Amino acid sequence: MSDEEFSPPNSPGATLGKPVGKQSASSIRNVAIRAKVSTSTVSRAFSDPSLLSHETLARVQAVAQELSYRPNRAAQSLTTGMTGNIGLVVPDLGNPFFPAILKGFHARAREADYSVLLVDSDENPRLERQLIRAMIKQVDGIVLCSSRLTEQELLELRRETTLVLINRRIRDTSAVLLDSADGMRQALDHLTALGHRKIGYLSGPAQSWSNSERRRGLREASAKGNLETRELGLFQPRFEAGQAAADLVVAAGLTAVIAFNDLMALGVLSRLAGRGINVPNDISVVGFDDIPMATMATPQLTTVAVPLELAGRAAMELLMEQIVGSDPAGTHEQMLGLQLIVRGSTAPPRAGATVGAPE
Repeated sequence: MSDEEFSPPNSPGATLGKPVGKQSASSIRNVAIRAKVSTSTVSRAFSDPSLLSHETLARVQAVAQELSYRPNRAAQSLTTGMTGNIGLVVPDLGNPFFPAILKGFHARAREADYSVLLVDSDENPRLERQLIRAMIKQVDGIVLCSSRLTEQELLELRRETTLVLINRRIRDTSAVLLDSADGMRQALDHLTALGHRKIGYLSGPAQSWSNSERRRGLREASAKGNLETRELGLFQPRFEAGQAAADLVVAAGLTAVIAFNDLMALGVLSRLAGRGINVPNDISVVGFDDIPMATMATPQLTTVAVPLELAGRAAMELLMEQIVGSDPAGTHEQMLGLQLIVRGSTAPPRAGATVGAPE
C-alpha cells in the first residue's frame, strides 16, 4: 500500500489533531478517512507538502478546511523539529516604540500561522542573555529588537538559533535597520533652517546602535554646516531622564535640543514648563520615533517618525526566509527610511534672547 493510500483509523502511530472551532471532534484520523489517505499523508500535507502530489495535497487541504482541522503543534514538532513558535525580545515594553513594532511583527506571524513568545529585558543585557538562552529550545527563531548585547554575544547566539535583528547591525546576521543617521540630519537641517546655531543632542544608551548612528549623523552634519553642537549624556531612554537632562540643556545655553527618543523629549518639555521656560520661543525641542503621545503634548512635539509596524513585519519576513525559505544560510539587511514631522515644539530662536549660560 502506498503512503498516499487509505489506512484504517486505528493505524499505529496515528496522531490526534488539535480541536478547533465547531468541529471539536475533528482529528487527523477524521481527515484521513474523508480524504481517503493515510494519517501520515495528512501529516505531510502540513509539515512537508512538497512530498505529495498536487492532487493529493489539494484533496487533503480541502477536507481539513471543511472539518476545521489544524495540526497539533507539539506532534508536528516531534517529526519536523519545528515548534511553530517565534521569539521576540524587546528592551522595554513600557516604551511605546516597542509595542508598535510588536503589532506589525505579530500580524505577519499570525498570517504565517506562527505563535509569538514575547519577553522584556528591561534594558538589562545580562537579563536579555538569560531570557534568550531560556527561549532557544522553545522557538524556531528569535528576533532581537534594539539588542543591548555585545557583537560577540550575538554571534555566539547566532550559532545556536536562527536570528534576526531590528535596529542593530553585526556581520553575517540578517537585520532590519532604521536610518537614524539620516533622521538626525533631517532634524539638524530643520533647526538650522530656522536659524539655530547652538544645538544639543541628548544621547541615549551606550549599547544602542541607533544612538551611535544618530551621533554619527550629528557629527557629519555639524562638520558640513559649521554648527556648534554639543552631546549631553548618556541617558536611559525614559521620561525621567529627559526631565533631568533639561537642566543641562538650560545650563549649556542651547537654543535647540534633539532628544534620543520622544519619551526623553517629553520629559524635557515637562521640566522646561515647570521652570517657566517657553517652548519653542526660548528653546526648541525635537524627538525621535513619533509615538502617540507626541501629539498629546503641549506644544505638540516635532519628531522624526519611524516606520515601526513596517519594521516588525520586515523582521518576520527575514526570519521566515531563513526558517522555511530557499536560502536558510543567507543574511540580508533592509534599511528603512525615517521622516521628520514638524509640529509646535520648534520655531526660530528669539532674536537676542539667551537661556541659561551666557555666550
